[in-house]
Amino acid sequence: MLKDLHTEEQMAPAVRLFFAMVEENYTRLCSSIKNIPQDVLEYKGKGGQYNSIAQLIRHLAYVDLRWVYRIKGETMPDALERKYGPMIDENGQLPSVTGLSIDQLLQDYAEVFHYFRRECLRLKDKDLKVVVDYEDGKKATIQWGIWHMADHSRYHQAHINLLLKEKS
Repeated sequence: MLKDLHTEEQMAPAVRLFFAMVEENYTRLCSSIKNIPQDVLEYKGKGGQYNSIAQLIRHLAYVDLRWVYRIKGETMPDALERKYGPMIDENGQLPSVTGLSIDQLLQDYAEVFHYFRRECLRLKDKDLKVVVDYEDGKKATIQWGIWHMADHSRYHQAHINLLLKEKS
């Protein structure tokens, strides 16, 4: 089977390529964890030293949602901030996520992916060069932000795969 960065979405050519990177990672993540039991979802490694898969999924959804709102040029609504956030807790760690099922976490992440898809459908290739603020006054282009979404997902999927391997 041929692997390529391809999507069926009708988008501007460069936007389509960047979207396909995120879509590929999102699809792979969802298919790899869709049926995991609750104890695996909340497993934090031997000794509890890692973030759980639930925490990582919520974190990915939150970071992606923040990028969606940067792309839109808008502030994230408080209701979404409460639902998906915060980025870190009062101890500087990913917030604890317990009691949420894999179905609920994936449904929430699907909602974020839908928002992202909708933004990419409206973007033109020239929009990828628009500069946005992120994290403490740093600046990045929208194309870098979308690339970062894909890279960030792959990074945490490695953590998730480690936890899955350790728990099995």
